[in-house]
Amino acid sequence: MDLPTLWFILIAVLWIGYLVLEGFDFGVGMLMRPLAKDNTDRRLAINTIGPVWDGNEVWLLTAGGATFAAFPHWYATLFSGFYLPLLLILLALILRGVSFEYRHKVDSDRWRNGWDWCIAIGSWVPAILWGVAFANIVRGVQIDADMQYVGGFWALLNPFALLGGVVTLGLFLTHGAVFLALKTSGEYQERAMALAQRLALPSAAVAAVWVIWAQLAYSRNAWTWAPLVVAALALVGVVLATRARREGWAFTLNAVAIAMAVVFIFGAIFPNVMPATDPANSLTIDNASSSDYTLTIMTWVAVVLVPVVLLYQGWSFKVFSRRLHRDQIPPQPSELVNH
Repeated sequence: MDLPTLWFILIAVLWIGYLVLEGFDFGVGMLMRPLAKDNTDRRLAINTIGPVWDGNEVWLLTAGGATFAAFPHWYATLFSGFYLPLLLILLALILRGVSFEYRHKVDSDRWRNGWDWCIAIGSWVPAILWGVAFANIVRGVQIDADMQYVGGFWALLNPFALLGGVVTLGLFLTHGAVFLALKTSGEYQERAMALAQRLALPSAAVAAVWVIWAQLAYSRNAWTWAPLVVAALALVGVVLATRARREGWAFTLNAVAIAMAVVFIFGAIFPNVMPATDPANSLTIDNASSSDYTLTIMTWVAVVLVPVVLLYQGWSFKVFSRRLHRDQIPPQPSELVNH
C-alpha cells in the first residue's frame, strides 16, 4: 500500500472516530430539551457528556489537520468550496461549547433557557450539515481544471445532499437517545429508551433510501455494497435492541452503522478524494497528496502518538462510565427557594 492510500484510509478512520463519538454529543444536545421535564433533567443530560464532549471534538481537529498535511489540494478545494456550510458548522460548535460553560454562571431560569437553546442550535446545525457536505462529496461537485470549486453555495443544496442531511440527523438523534438511556437510570432512562424506540425505525428507513441511491448512482466501486449490508444489518439490530430494551447493544450497533456509513462514503469516492462532475477535474489520492517525505514523517508521528491518544480517551470513558440519576444532581439556589 502506498502512502497516499494509507493516509486516505487513516483520514477515514479519524472521521469514523469523530462521527461516532460526536454523534451522541449532537444527539444529546438536540434531545436535551424535548426529553426534559425541568432544569434538573437538562443538567442530567449535559452531565452525561460533560466529561467527554470536548475530547470528542479533537477527532475533528485531527481529521482536518491530517487532510491539510496529507492532501493539501483536497483541503484547499474543500474548505474554499464548502466555505459557508463549514463556517456555519464551526460557529455552531463554538456556540455549543460556550453554552456548556456559561449556562451555570448565572442562577436565572431565563439565562439558562437561553443557553439551552444555543446548545440545541449548536447540535442541530452540524448534525444536518455534515450529512449535506459528505453527500455532496459522494455525488461530485463542480471543480475546474485549476482544482477550484465553481458551483456556488446553492448547488450544494440538491435533493441528494439534503436527504444525506436527514440521514445524519436521524442517526445522531437515535445515537443520542440510546446514549442517554445507557448513561442514566430511573424515569429519565425510561423516557430516553422510549424515544429511541420511536426514532430507530424511521432513521433506518431514511438511511436505506439514501445509501441505495448513493450506491446505484454515484459509487465508483462495487465493493461498497459490503459496508452497506453491514450497516443495514446493524440498523435492523438497533430497531430490535431498542424494542428489547438492550441499550448497550443498541448503542454499539448504531455506532457500527455510522462507522460503516463513513466506510461507504470513502469507498464510494476512491481513488478520488473529491470527485468532480467532470471526471477529468477530480482530485485523486495522487494529484492532491503531499510528497512522500511529508507522508513518511506523518506516518511515524501517527505511529507514536495515536496509540497514546486512544489509550487516554479509552481510560477517560472508563472513568466516567457509571450511570447518572437525577437525584445526584444538586439543586441550584433558586430551585431551593422555589421549593
